[in-house]
Order: sequence, then C-alpha cells, then structure tokens
Amino acid sequence: MMMELFVSIVTQMRVFRNITPFFTDERGVISKILESELPIQSILRITSTKGSVRSNHYHKHDTHWCYVLSGRMEWHEKSQEGDETEREILMPGDMVETPPMMIHAARALEDSEFLAFSTETRGHDAYEEDTVRVPLIPL
Repeated sequence: MMMELFVSIVTQMRVFRNITPFFTDERGVISKILESELPIQSILRITSTKGSVRSNHYHKHDTHWCYVLSGRMEWHEKSQEGDETEREILMPGDMVETPPMMIHAARALEDSEFLAFSTETRGHDAYEEDTVRVPLIPL
C-alpha cells in the first residue's frame, strides 16, 4: 500500500512537519526523511535532557537538517540581518533545515532525541572553524 509523503513548510524557517511513511506493507514502513542535492558529510544522533539548550550559534558553510525522533524541542532561528527571531515547536516526525549564516538554537521541552544531517564534517577542528557562537537563547 502506497502512502503519500506529507511535508509542509511553515514560516520563513524551513520546518517539515509530520514526515509520514510513503510506503507500507506487511514488513513495515519506509519514510523519506531527507532528499537533497547537497552532500551529507556527517550524521549525528543527539540527545538532550529537558530544559537543556543546544546550538546558540551559526555556521559559515554548513547546512544541516535536524529530524526529531522523540520528545519536543523549541527551535529558534534568526537571520544575520537582525530580523526577529522565529520560534517553532518540533515534535517527533518534524525536521528543520538550517542554512549557512542562520543563527539557531534549540531548547529541549522534554527529554529529546534527534538526528542531525550535516554538509560539513564534524571533526573538532573543522567544526570549530565553521561555527560562530551567538547567545540566541540565554543559558
């Protein structure tokens, strides 16, 4: 039985809501989480305890997608030009895309787990060279 891929993009922030299976049969389901022409250099599994803050930075070159596996996260994003900060609540099955030079941060509203797909390597030195820390969410 084929199911339609449901993806909606809201606000200026690129949030993909409720990514649902596009194929299911007696063996299980297949969901297309990401299809991109950009190369993926790393995939990270990140857990966050309730109340913790992640990111608070931007990347000079990296584009990444964060796909929520469990929990709830409050995602904040702000352009370099000083626009207002956008905020979205991400649930399991949601994904947000963050391009280079976009300030972003996340607060775990519950214990949460997500996958981060990145176009740049996550070796320590390369990551630090590409990352600029900005306190978007106060710690």
